[in-house]
Amino acid sequence: MAQKDPCQKYACEIQKCLQANNYVESKCEAVLQKMRRCCAQYPEGRSISCSGFNVKKEEKQKKSKNKF
Repeated sequence: MAQKDPCQKYACEIQKCLQANNYVESKCEAVLQKMRRCCAQYPEGRSISCSGFNVKKEEKQKKSKNKF
């Protein structure tokens, strides 16, 4: 059985938020931030939902700092 995509729920929340707010991204910043955090937690390829999603550089850096 395939593993569940760990960030899929955030991808769905983003779509719902964007639709509800006429695709104004600034109104969905909180949900976008959750998605960035989720994508930063998992190695590339672990979440199909994260492919093509821009994870900000600082999120990756935070993840690296927390490992040590």
